[in-house]
Formats: sequence, structure tokens, C-alpha cells
Amino acid sequence: MKASQFTRWIAQLSSLSPEQREQLKACLSAPGSLAQDMIATPNSCPHCQSSELQSWGSSGGLPRYRCKFCGKTSNPLTGTPMARLRKRHLWQDYAEALTQSLTVRRAAKHCGVSKNTAFLWRHRFLTQIADHQAQHASGIVEADETFFLESFKGQRDLPRPPRKRGGSAKRRGLSAEQIPVLVVRDRSGQHADFQLEKLDAAHVRERLRPLIDADAILCSDSAAVYAHFAKAEGITHRPVNPSQKRRVDGPFHIQNVNAYDSRLKGWMIRFHGVATKYLTHYLGWRRLLERYKTQLNPLICLREALGRAAMQQLTQT
Repeated sequence: MKASQFTRWIAQLSSLSPEQREQLKACLSAPGSLAQDMIATPNSCPHCQSSELQSWGSSGGLPRYRCKFCGKTSNPLTGTPMARLRKRHLWQDYAEALTQSLTVRRAAKHCGVSKNTAFLWRHRFLTQIADHQAQHASGIVEADETFFLESFKGQRDLPRPPRKRGGSAKRRGLSAEQIPVLVVRDRSGQHADFQLEKLDAAHVRERLRPLIDADAILCSDSAAVYAHFAKAEGITHRPVNPSQKRRVDGPFHIQNVNAYDSRLKGWMIRFHGVATKYLTHYLGWRRLLERYKTQLNPLICLREALGRAAMQQLTQT
């Protein structure tokens, strides 16, 4: 907030009722308030990672710091996807739109901004959120793939005739038009998903090898890529074959991951197809909703967008 705007705001405080004064006091003193997150002193320089930072005034309503090592200045938003993004007073409203899964036009109306601004903000907010997922899966780990139709939504030069509102593939079944997404989930709720270039043994192993613990039990369908991975890594593999009505083998099944795939696909319908280049952002958005469920609020959403959420929360779901 600029100094002139702040002065006008202060002048209006005398018109607040006693109840409104108490609400304002509570918001400013709350340990997890957005205002405190915005002005929190960085631990290191975002340019050279040196810890030698000194106060250097303020600019645009944010404190500035100067690094003694490299001489560059920064503020608490430097190096985050939210850097240089304007209208900070509307960010919490837009975070609320994300928690409600609003489309671009509805989010624009909710915040009083243009649809182009709402689209830009969506992917600025989701850039960091898309990276927040489980780093390890253990115990009984379910893995399955789902597919999304390749989309060039928003591009001017298309390699094929345009489709309307998502459209459908030219060919039935799997083809080059279908983009594979590998979904992994264990019984404790650890969750990760990956957009793959191709659904083959090499790409599946590249994603699963650092994720699944060596003593885990991998549950999947009868696809050969999972059997190949399990054999190569020495991991116990318990396949099920839904096509032969063998969906459950005692505690071993892939019903949790299949249920998530169903929720993901149903949630995606409202967007009438998403551009493939932004698919990972939408996967991260859905993980955010699953991670916090009913506890999700605009403040949590903003902290995730800034990369300041608690690490124990980031690795759940």
C-alpha cells in the first residue's frame, strides 16, 4: 500500500465501531496473519543465498533489504511467483476463488478484475503449489495411470483444426492425443502425480524410483510397465486385473487411486479442457484441495502460493 493510501486508511479508523476495532486488532495481532507473512524478514538473499541482509527502507508497501555480499536489493516477495504482481489487496479474494474452484470468468467477477488478470493470477498462484507433493511413499503403495486429451487451448497456431469446449479425440482408446498422468498414493495419504511424456517403462521408472521405498508393496493393474519397474528395483508387486473382475486381493487393490482419478476427472469438467502446458498446475490445484479438504482457507492457499506452508502439510496427500 502506498503512503497516500495508508494515510487515507488511517483517517477512516475513527469511523469504526467498537466491534470492528476488535476485529481489526485480532487480524493484525494474529500470529499467522497474511500481513505478517508479507513483511517477514527473508532468511537469505534470493539472488546469492547469502544470510548477510540489512534493512534498506521500503518500496510499494513492502520492506526492502540489501545484501552485503552481492549488493542487490530485495523484498519478501522477491524470488517467489508473486513478485511484481499488483493489487495485493485482492490476493486474498483470489485465493478464496481458488479454494472454491471457480472458473476464470467467475474468479474475475468475484475479485472485480478482468478475465485476463484472473487467468494470469491463476497460474502465478499455482506455480509453487504445483511443486507441493509427497516425496516418499511407503507401505502399500497404489499406482495407476489416467489420461487427459492433449489441448493447445489459448494458442494461436494449432497443428490441427480447433476443437470446441474441450472436444473429443479423433480415435477411440489410447493414442498420441492422450496425455498420460501417473498417480501414486499410499495408505497413509501420501500422494504424488506426474505428467509423463510417454507411458513406458523408462518414464515410469524415472518417476517411481525416487518416490517408492524399497520395502514397499506396489499395487497396480496388470500393465507391464509396473511389473518391469518392480522387478528392476526388487520391490514386491501385487497386481490386480479389473478386466477379469479381480479388483481386490485381500488388502491389495487400487481402489483408492482409482477413486482419486474419478474425483480429478469430475473436477476438471468445469474447465471444458485445460491446456496441456498448464496441466501440472491443475494437478497441483487438485492436490491442494485434497490435502486440506474442509480446512482449506484463503490464508493457507496464499501461504502455499508463496511457498511458506508448513513442510509437514506439503508432504501430505
